[in-house]
Amino acid sequence: MNAAEQAVTVQMASKLGAIVHLFKQCNPDLRADLHPWADDPHTRNWVDPDSIDIGFHLPGWSRRWQARSLLLQIRLYCDPDSPQRRAIGLDIVGFSYMSEQWRFSSIGQGVFSGKNLPSEDLQNQLRTISHEIIAVLNT
Repeated sequence: MNAAEQAVTVQMASKLGAIVHLFKQCNPDLRADLHPWADDPHTRNWVDPDSIDIGFHLPGWSRRWQARSLLLQIRLYCDPDSPQRRAIGLDIVGFSYMSEQWRFSSIGQGVFSGKNLPSEDLQNQLRTISHEIIAVLNT
């Protein structure tokens, strides 16, 4: 679900701002898109209501990122014993103008996969940021 639609409280809006800030530490030129999904009936059928989705766009293709655009999907879990949803992991997908280039999931092994992976230092930085994002959302 679009992050903009999840920002229904000041607390959640603040957490989304912190997440964008964490990503911008990797590259200050990143432009955040809190509404990456189109608002049409076909798209709404595919949108996961138990996720927070944020798009990020670089000014152009980046050798370090091996991508031009990113999709961050934070997976949420609704515990029946708690009124708040918790972040349980996240997926990051890197895209070029051709197609998906790489994918990372913090759920499971936490490995990168794909045709063209980002640089090793960026992979390590994204692993660290993924833990920080989950901590921000679960506080």
